[in-house]
Amino acid sequence: MINVLLALAGLALTVPAPARAAEVGRPSKSQVSKSQPGKSRPAKPKPTQPKDTDAAFEVTQSAAATRVADWVAASGDNGSLPYIIVDKPNASLFLFDATGEALGKAPVLIGVAVGDDATPGIGSKNLAEIGPAEKTTPAGRFLAKYGLAAGKQKVLWVDYATSVALHPIPPGASKKEHRRQRMLSPTSDDNRITFGCINVPDAFYKRVRPLFQKKGGYVYILPDTKPIETVFPSLLAQTVTNGATR
Repeated sequence: MINVLLALAGLALTVPAPARAAEVGRPSKSQVSKSQPGKSRPAKPKPTQPKDTDAAFEVTQSAAATRVADWVAASGDNGSLPYIIVDKPNASLFLFDATGEALGKAPVLIGVAVGDDATPGIGSKNLAEIGPAEKTTPAGRFLAKYGLAAGKQKVLWVDYATSVALHPIPPGASKKEHRRQRMLSPTSDDNRITFGCINVPDAFYKRVRPLFQKKGGYVYILPDTKPIETVFPSLLAQTVTNGATR
């Protein structure tokens, strides 16, 4: 969630917009070029930008992510909707269709602070009012739907009440944050940079949107510090079932 001054535009949901916007916005004025009459300047070569496919970070599915994926597929917890598993400790995301078929994986950027709970009332705060310890990506099971954010840009709202959304790196993100470099780096150690939103590669986001556009889907966010069974209690039943003798 970038520090934008625009309030949220209307959302394609039946609830009022929160005071705090997701980290999406418009490009800054400095990004708009101005032409001067009577003067022609040679076009400056554009710097080469790394592509999403250039990521040196190897996305692997951890034991915890595999456990959640197996539970969802076996139990049908996704309710015949597509779903995403976000592995915060490993800064990774895994996409599945409604039948549980794996469709892709990608590195992600997440909240600066290590933690699994959103600060009470954080959805009503402006970005400038949020302290470093409050910039968490909450863990849990969320029914995510598309809606409008600042700048009339559509995002996948993961937890609308706390203004946590899934979207690409905002075009107006500060260059000093080096978000793209962090996302494509070889390790997950530098992937904590957002206010709590989940940033994904742009090309990968285009694959998510058609699946979630109509009815939404579920997002399962693995915890940083809590036991995974505390966040997903149904995993306890899965453990008992798997351990039963026959």
